[in-house]
Amino acid sequence: MLTVGVTGGIGSGKSAFVARLAAYPGVRAIRADDLAKRLMAEDPAVRAALVARFGPATFTEDGALDRAYVAGRVFGDADELAALNGIVHPAVRRALAAAQAQAEAEGVAVLVYEAALLTETGGAALVDRVVVVDAPVALRVARAAARDGVPEAAIRARMRHQADPDTLRATADLVVDNDGGLDALWAAADAFACDLGVA
Repeated sequence: MLTVGVTGGIGSGKSAFVARLAAYPGVRAIRADDLAKRLMAEDPAVRAALVARFGPATFTEDGALDRAYVAGRVFGDADELAALNGIVHPAVRRALAAAQAQAEAEGVAVLVYEAALLTETGGAALVDRVVVVDAPVALRVARAAARDGVPEAAIRARMRHQADPDTLRATADLVVDNDGGLDALWAAADAFACDLGVA
């Protein structure tokens, strides 16, 4: 089984690229964000570490993660963000390893792992190939602001916590420049699926 890590900054189009790949037989896709959300909701060790670091207000009375509270604590504070990442990212890497073992046991040909912070968190070492989806910053900002319904300044603030495009490109086995429309992005995904032998 081959594991492909797909990364790129906010608004780059990596999710659309992954969704296209996942439509091919023998391909399974997982998202680092989904793993992190599940672990923060269900993993007792992760939950305990979050409460120990950020206090009981980390979770609401019904036990759900208070995402607004956590975001308010970590964004704009590098030490708090590093503490959050230090709790969540090692658990996500363990969850990825478990997902890889399960996928291989189930006969999956290609496991695609979508992670915005693939290189920043050491995740690139856990995959066989790295694909970087990139686009000009102004286009990424406009896409993400329209998608999320937030001001462009908020998108640029999130970008400051992600690796710059040149750093990402230097780690890539394949760079997909997504400065065109969706059809062009899908064509790039289709070509990559052919290279992987699943198309």
